[in-house]
Amino acid sequence: MNETEADTRANRIDPVLREAGWGVVEGSRVHRELICPGRITGGGGRANPLSADYVLSYRDRKLAVIEAKRAGLGHTVGVGQAKDYATRLQARFAYASNGIGWYAIDMITGTEGDIALPFPSPQELWARCFPEGNDWRDRFGAVPFETGGGKWQPRYYQHNAITAVLEAIAKGEQRILLTLATGTGKTSIAFQIAWKLFESSWNLSRDPVRRPRILFLADRNILADQAYNAFSAFAPDALCRISPDEIRKQGRIPKNASVFFTIFQTFMTGTDQDGEPQFTFEGYPPDFFDFIVIDECHRGGARDESSWRGILEYFAPAVQLGMTATPKRDANVDTYRYFGDPVYTYALKEGIGDGFLTPFKVRQMASTLDSYTYSDEDEVIGGEIDPDKEYTEADFNTKIIIDAREESRVHEFMDQIDQRQKTLVFCATQDHAARVRNAINQIKDNPDPHYCERVTADDGKLGEQHLREFQDNEKTLPTILTTSKKLSTGVDARNVRNIVLLRPIKSMIEFKQIIGRGTRTFDGKDFFTIYDFVKGYEKFEDPEWDGEPLPPDEPREPKTPTKPDDLPPRTGGVENPPEPVAKVVVKLADGKERSIRYLAATTYWHEGRQITAQEFMQQLFGDLNNLVASEEDLRAVWSDPDRREAFQQRLKDLGYDADRLDDMRRLIDAPNSDIFDVLAYVRFTLAPLSRHERAGSARATGLDGYQREMRGFLDYVLEAYEKHGVDELASRKIADFLRIRYGGTNDAKRLLGPVPAIREAFIAIQAHLYQ
Repeated sequence: MNETEADTRANRIDPVLREAGWGVVEGSRVHRELICPGRITGGGGRANPLSADYVLSYRDRKLAVIEAKRAGLGHTVGVGQAKDYATRLQARFAYASNGIGWYAIDMITGTEGDIALPFPSPQELWARCFPEGNDWRDRFGAVPFETGGGKWQPRYYQHNAITAVLEAIAKGEQRILLTLATGTGKTSIAFQIAWKLFESSWNLSRDPVRRPRILFLADRNILADQAYNAFSAFAPDALCRISPDEIRKQGRIPKNASVFFTIFQTFMTGTDQDGEPQFTFEGYPPDFFDFIVIDECHRGGARDESSWRGILEYFAPAVQLGMTATPKRDANVDTYRYFGDPVYTYALKEGIGDGFLTPFKVRQMASTLDSYTYSDEDEVIGGEIDPDKEYTEADFNTKIIIDAREESRVHEFMDQIDQRQKTLVFCATQDHAARVRNAINQIKDNPDPHYCERVTADDGKLGEQHLREFQDNEKTLPTILTTSKKLSTGVDARNVRNIVLLRPIKSMIEFKQIIGRGTRTFDGKDFFTIYDFVKGYEKFEDPEWDGEPLPPDEPREPKTPTKPDDLPPRTGGVENPPEPVAKVVVKLADGKERSIRYLAATTYWHEGRQITAQEFMQQLFGDLNNLVASEEDLRAVWSDPDRREAFQQRLKDLGYDADRLDDMRRLIDAPNSDIFDVLAYVRFTLAPLSRHERAGSARATGLDGYQREMRGFLDYVLEAYEKHGVDELASRKIADFLRIRYGGTNDAKRLLGPVPAIREAFIAIQAHLYQ
């Protein structure tokens, strides 16, 4: 049978679905869905993208998927794919069909088998999925997503998260938790939930027409501002940003809106210009808000001992949604105790595997001054040093300051990064962040004085301005930000290419948040790099690094709710800091700074775990065994531009993109060699040659028999290869060479002969490169 899959879909499956009412009945939709674009592999490539042939939705709920195959194949061939897609999309039913036979799987009961037509209608499938009716489920389903005229469509996991929360609300649950990795769009999810609640007039008073009052709580102004901007589809008078300044101007707390945004500190300490209390959250009745979103709730909002807990318990009547990026661990156990198990979880490794988050590599930076013991030749210029103590990483910049050490670290990472790329540097203290900022600006290539800025709590509004400019992808300045704690969470800067760790990170929660600063995707961003001076990479081997939440603990007696009078004293919305402790300041003896040496090792995020460069090479060896049978086979493949390009794509699909193979060149101490030499070394232990050596050999053996002009052209090609590498030998480059050297193809043909002859010579010289 010559029928294609497209023919089968158009002539056999589409008519069946139309006859059943799909795409015809109001509220029903049939569409092909790109589930995920696939893991980012480098050079704009993707591996393992997934698309579902048919997704059947009704009332904004995905009820079924259909995997289609052409009529010439068996109708159950697509069963495996259908089950995989239904699992990802959380659809109740999976179908496989070749247009002649139909096979159905109930993903809940496990029942499966052939079915007879007619295919179930939207109403019939809805009744099967939800045999127990629910008015709110129906009303939420009647409200379409706000897509900005089709510009935004929820990713599959975002759709799952939104649906899970709305289903929990429809069932009357009061405490709801979402756990999604940093960079996966939690604010967009919160907006869509709020939109559906607003448009359906859901509220706790059961008033059929009243709009709900929704509160978005964050712990930093930048996060509240980001959320406020993300809710711009609401009418302006429906939104309200609660701030002390506005309350002071108006003389009252705002109540005439539908969606309110504020930070915990404002709600706990609203003060006037003289520092006198003006209002707290108790200015609102306990039942004022119907729905509360707590952003980054793992940061203490639900901990029993937290002052934030008083806010949540005061507004106990409201449905409360906590959003966090961290699975349940010891450090955030109270968050999970308060909200319960998450209704939906999407982990970092899933995001990287699906291609919605950017993969990364780690440069482990060990030095000869990772610890310090006092020496008489050094000078103590401040504080009192303990001559017998070994100062370790945790002591530097908190108990002891050695500027030469920090400056050497700055020199090291500034030499390694592309200084045009946006970079975040995490320091031990605000003072340390200032000193690192100064050191960067003293050695930077860019002459602009705003190249590197500090953003910490002490930098206030100026720091917030620096951060906004850094987040603007149209701006290149500031290029580097130094910080201590402020930027570890919730900052949406998509084009961060480097993260530098200059302080130990004890908390796994904070570590995940910091790494999450680089995972957001951006055009041309194939990976980001973590420059790790503090052995943070050890956390990648910790079972707590990623995964599912742990089982819930046994409940315990709740503590007495916190009242405003119990709150700690604060100044300007920030807790009073402890008295500063004098630090030891040491000046190294002359020559010691120049003797500091660094040893770097690279590890990669691969197939859901962190592996070393050596492990990566061993894995490459195993995969090459399946790709090339012999040394001659590899030479033949690499000598043909088209076969080589297909082979490189296969390597990318396996996770060996150009950047990682480039790292392999450095590992085998062959930085000026061809990627061919990496593969030949790993697979056949052949000694690598430099591109210069290969080009010289090709000139000696491959130019004989050609006319002078053709020899000149081939020599020109070899020069480009020497300078820039194997990409210059791609077939598509022939036209570029002819245009640059001769002005165009017609002029080149007059000197070199017909295009097929030029192409033949272009390919033939490559055989001499790899002979």
